[in-house]
Amino acid sequence: MQSLRKFRQGKPGFYPDQSVYAEFACAEFGLTFRDLDGGSGLIFSVASPDKILHFGAGRCAWYPQNSASASTLASDKYFTGRILEEAGMPAIGGEYFFLHERYRAHRPSGHERGDALAYFRKLGTSAFVKPLTGSRGDFAQAIHDEAALIRYLDDVAKYYDAVLIQPIVEGVEYRIFLLDEDALYCARKYPPFVRGDGVRTLRELFADHNEALRAHGLSPVTPAAADPSLDIVPAKDERRDIPGRMNLSAGGTMVIEPPPSEAAVRLAKTATRAIGLRVAAVDMFVGIGGDPGAMAVIEVNSNPSIRLLEQSDRGDLILKIWHHTFSATGLL
Repeated sequence: MQSLRKFRQGKPGFYPDQSVYAEFACAEFGLTFRDLDGGSGLIFSVASPDKILHFGAGRCAWYPQNSASASTLASDKYFTGRILEEAGMPAIGGEYFFLHERYRAHRPSGHERGDALAYFRKLGTSAFVKPLTGSRGDFAQAIHDEAALIRYLDDVAKYYDAVLIQPIVEGVEYRIFLLDEDALYCARKYPPFVRGDGVRTLRELFADHNEALRAHGLSPVTPAAADPSLDIVPAKDERRDIPGRMNLSAGGTMVIEPPPSEAAVRLAKTATRAIGLRVAAVDMFVGIGGDPGAMAVIEVNSNPSIRLLEQSDRGDLILKIWHHTFSATGLL
């Protein structure tokens, strides 16, 4: 097996991960990779001697073995939760609310922006809120008062049409990646953090962290501006976690670990079957409320990133994923 680093070298910083991994897999399996956009990697083809398929990176669906229907259902966090609950699986739940008047005639009452405040009060004015069809942790955060929720809805309305408001759940977060019935790997998620340099305040460290998020098209961290703790200067190398979203793209970390239990693997497999996916990453909380057996599915991802495998030097697993893709589409 050739080194994945070879395919990363010389690529511009914006070059999509998925295109790197496809080229890497093509070299391993004797297929032909062609970039079709002048070196951007955003659209490429993979060809065998008797077949050619086209793939898109960026926001495109990365796994053609997943049906369009299943992928679309999984991309809507409310739809996913309802399907899982209907199948008897523990999910976080929550309600969806639209942020604009567009298409109001096509939806039932009780899901407008004004209804969001009433539901927020029902949850005790503390909730976890995120865009209904968002990804990469964008605008996913806990909110603890009505004024903050109003500001949040104003901000998110610039980019999204609807949000999902959910009860806050505390537990250890895991991701289990599945190919059909094979649990390929499990990773534990850890929150983003800033590291002190002994000179700058937390406020300044957060500002740098937020600039990096914005450069990647993600919403910033929004601590309370009046919080006096933000003016503390952390010691050099002191780590301060940023609670909330755990996504790699938002600065979180994931570490490949054994699954927390066989029950967690079974839950992931059952959730994937319920949505109808062949490739999926199931995010879940384990140990909710201190109970080791208490679990709930957070999301079922039909288009999961696999950058963790590159970071963990597991090119073998990247090849296994692409072998599944190429076999399912008749290229191998």
